[in-house]
Amino acid sequence: MNKRLVLDQKQIDITLRRFCHQLIENHDDFDNTVLLGLQPRGPVVSDRLVELIEEIKGIKVPYGYLDATFHRDDFRRREFPLKANETKIDFLIEGKKVILVDDVLYKGRSVRAAMDAMIAFGRPQKVELMVLIDRKFTRDYPIKPDYFGRQVNTLESQYVSVEWASKGFEQDAIWITEKVKS
Repeated sequence: MNKRLVLDQKQIDITLRRFCHQLIENHDDFDNTVLLGLQPRGPVVSDRLVELIEEIKGIKVPYGYLDATFHRDDFRRREFPLKANETKIDFLIEGKKVILVDDVLYKGRSVRAAMDAMIAFGRPQKVELMVLIDRKFTRDYPIKPDYFGRQVNTLESQYVSVEWASKGFEQDAIWITEKVKS
């Protein structure tokens, strides 16, 4: 299999710390800001951010997990139904600044669905998007991240694979690989 390393453990750590400093600069003491990790892979990123912000700034950031499965435009178009993940939001987002956090931005479909799902918890004052990897030139929707770790040019035949040590991989790493042909 052809693999190309995009970010290694050290680069991911640097990127996450940079994200934290950007958030601290832009959102003061998080009095009116919350983070929402987009299921299924965004919570890994948001959990790390929350830990780092607490380490750097000494404050606890309100955060939760948002599943948008039933809001996806392709939910009923699949041969097998999608399996929903947990939504865990124990606060209202009415009037809050919301940072949606995910690992990879590809077509924009998940982000669009997440914005629909988020409305069930109130109308936010502002919504921003933070992703580790922005796959440029692949959007189906006019969505772009406010914060990104790396922008990559990829082909439809390629896949961005994010590996986390906390999920059983040897170390944190992000790769571009060829999709397996069925």
